Amino acid sequence: MNFDRIKEKLNILADAAKYDVSCSSSGSNRTNKDKGLGNASGMGICHTYTQDGRCVSLLKILLTNHCIFDCAYCVTRKSNDIKRAAFKVQEVVDLTINFYRRNYIEGLFLSSGIFKNPDYTMERLIQVAKKLREEENFNGYIHLKSIPGASDELMREAGLYADRLSVNIEIPTKEGLKLLAPDKKREDFTKPMQKITNEIIQYKSEKKIIKSTPIYAPAGQSTQMIVGASGESDAAIMYTAAHFYKKFQLKRVYYSGYVPISYDDRLPSIGTEVPVLRENRLYQTNWLLRFYGFDIRELLNKEHPNLDVDIDPKLGWALRNLDQFPVDVNRADKRMLARIPGVGMRSVHKILYARKYRKLNWEHLKAIGISMNRAKYFLVCDSSYFESKDRTPEQLKDLILHGGKSKFNNVYNGQLNLFETPQTKRIA
Repeated sequence: MNFDRIKEKLNILADAAKYDVSCSSSGSNRTNKDKGLGNASGMGICHTYTQDGRCVSLLKILLTNHCIFDCAYCVTRKSNDIKRAAFKVQEVVDLTINFYRRNYIEGLFLSSGIFKNPDYTMERLIQVAKKLREEENFNGYIHLKSIPGASDELMREAGLYADRLSVNIEIPTKEGLKLLAPDKKREDFTKPMQKITNEIIQYKSEKKIIKSTPIYAPAGQSTQMIVGASGESDAAIMYTAAHFYKKFQLKRVYYSGYVPISYDDRLPSIGTEVPVLRENRLYQTNWLLRFYGFDIRELLNKEHPNLDVDIDPKLGWALRNLDQFPVDVNRADKRMLARIPGVGMRSVHKILYARKYRKLNWEHLKAIGISMNRAKYFLVCDSSYFESKDRTPEQLKDLILHGGKSKFNNVYNGQLNLFETPQTKRIA
């Protein structure tokens, strides 16, 4: 084995993989068996931070950065003058095992440019996972990036070896995709996503009857959208995300701020700032839709097609709907408690439990852990008055932004908490 060449390939293909953000906690629980290597637990695999601050890692590489497509937004497009490389299947297997034995990684995230055709590329990704499982008895986490346009047969096989599959739809709208990647069609992405969804449902049904039925893609599937490359509004992005969550039962939709990499009239110019804060707001909106009971039409619509980058989306909604406040924390239902700015879902459950025994006042709410600098303008309790009385939305926004230090102010000033990345940051 030529170790210098392997190292060179690793440098090239690991760097090329950095633009793909669609990996986070696995959601999988593959236990070790037959004295194999590793295990995949539900706490998570990838370069990210868990809630307790631990960093978990994986080997994140491309099989190759050769590609037959010429997508304007992609660094590996065929017209780009970059150094090319490709791993052999066995080389990826050996790297994964050797890195795992040295405790460098806990799993593998494997994507690829498309060379020859989608099926040819997908076959090789599957071969890596199959060798790891069957020849190396590797029980660690494996995330395979599904290749758009791959056959149903290959998609079915992939889910038998990978913990998670993902098909990146790349550009949020059909119009944007046609503009920047005219060789691709939305159907190339949605067809394998539908196949994965159908297989997950079918295998779950069969396992209820036949216990020995294997689990298909136990960590489900995810996708990624590029933000800021094709001019879509936040509404267009989030309506697409909501549709994909519902239709394909996705575990996560990831948002990746476009990094200007080429001179092209269709794209933001070189030097344009990466929309990191906008990306963060989209993740927060995503959280509201998944866990807080919001409907996408409440947050983004014709009157409000874009999110306010100055404030989080729940506060933005509250300022547009002051007629629904103040909320009495001692009487309100779960839905309205979750809509109070500064009150997260953990605090909602604590409030519901605590008020069974007594009426709650300011001290109780502080002990529960709500963000008082925001919440006090939108609620009343046993010892409070309504602080936002006779204030306009603009006055309230200014007061909250500049009236004191808060978690939001840290984000607003570009000082994200060390363990709260845009992908993992919760909102309250």
